[in-house]
Amino acid sequence: MPKESSRPSTRQKALSINLDQEIYGTFSEIGAGQEVARWFFKVGGASGTIAKTMSAYDMTISDVIYGKEERYVSLSRLETMVRREFELIVKRLTSERGGKTRFFSFADTVKAKSYLGKGEYHGWMGISFQHRPKADPSEIIIHLRMLDSENVQQQEALGIIGVNLIYGAMLLYKEPEKLILSLMDELSMDRIEVDMIRFNGPAFKGVDNRLMSLQLVQKGLSDAAMFKANGEVVQPSELLYKRAVLVERGSFRPVTRVSIDMLERALAQFCKESKMKKERPLVVLEMTLRNLNDHGIINYQDFLDRVDLLGTLGYPVLISNYDTHYRLASFFFRHTQKPIGIVMGIPTLREIFDEKYYSKLDGGILEAFGRLFKNDLKLYVYPLLEKDSSDKITLENLKVPKKLRHLYAFLKQNRNIIDIENYNENYLKIFSRNVLNMIRKGESGWEKSLPPKVAQKIKKGKLFGFKPCK
Repeated sequence: MPKESSRPSTRQKALSINLDQEIYGTFSEIGAGQEVARWFFKVGGASGTIAKTMSAYDMTISDVIYGKEERYVSLSRLETMVRREFELIVKRLTSERGGKTRFFSFADTVKAKSYLGKGEYHGWMGISFQHRPKADPSEIIIHLRMLDSENVQQQEALGIIGVNLIYGAMLLYKEPEKLILSLMDELSMDRIEVDMIRFNGPAFKGVDNRLMSLQLVQKGLSDAAMFKANGEVVQPSELLYKRAVLVERGSFRPVTRVSIDMLERALAQFCKESKMKKERPLVVLEMTLRNLNDHGIINYQDFLDRVDLLGTLGYPVLISNYDTHYRLASFFFRHTQKPIGIVMGIPTLREIFDEKYYSKLDGGILEAFGRLFKNDLKLYVYPLLEKDSSDKITLENLKVPKKLRHLYAFLKQNRNIIDIENYNENYLKIFSRNVLNMIRKGESGWEKSLPPKVAQKIKKGKLFGFKPCK
């Protein structure tokens, strides 16, 4: 294996697979040519690796082979392709060479730029493979966005990441974090973004896909990754497409009654403001890398503890690298045109009106707010009880910099910024840091600040350094 400091090129990866007599498989590619298979033909020795290549571009032919599908660029289509081809090669060749061969099936289905095409250029890519001869299949599936402006460049990037995926699956499966990082070899996030990855099968026993989602963001393959309350990773548009969204961002360490009260009160107002009747908005809980960072280090177990607690609430979780709210808003605007609301406390609103966060923008805070409040986005703000003075801060008495007061008044008057109403006054005295300290010191009484299910889970799992009361 190559050293970490000298990663192999795409050509070297393809050639090393071709020269490995244990690896043999099939390629099925729809949407941008046979760009991945082409690499293995181009470097030489492809007969040692490729049993079959196929491009079922015609929809009728594709339906005959894989069955009818509503969308051809979809997870379900990709799963059908990669699993069917794997079953075929194993069925046809196991008796002949199964004792010494690790079979694989690679597939992708993508929407690349065409002469008439517009919009999002993206695709699904996956591999089903044996980590040793005769083993049950393991699987890696990714969703990617192609960001190059020209079709030829998109095809080139697709070919590179496909080689990286096959090389990673066949030779790096024991080190999934290293595998993830290798997906971007000879690429950059300006060209490709991987916003979902899923590992399954015997080669990945003990791998937590939620942690792998965090790795996508932490390693710079994506700005955001998402999973459901049950821990199942999803491509964001699967949940967000044409949905109204209410998002609460926080550290949730731990999630308190304040967090729940903020969300429930804001949700009631959001539905009323947006005049939604039967449709229920999607509620999303978001954590940024900054929320997870502790003196430059991310504690993975602490992350999983928080995610487990959030799972008890039944909401999907978004992990992001969006350091500003206008970037978070842009992410949601990309997936839906329906109403969007963001829930926050007074301290976060103060940060939003701090101009230092927008020094890199030519238009400063005005440009940032133009991006943030596009499409009638609304901020729902929970009051704050100041620790020192016990004064209650709301939108009515919040002080912002003098030169921004007219802007603040404009946003408030137009209901882009809205006070959360009907909140529980008793919850204003709850601060998550105080609760966390009580949990760690074994003090009594912290349970009443948390939802019952959350408190029970902390005790049962001994989360956050829990100590029984003395």
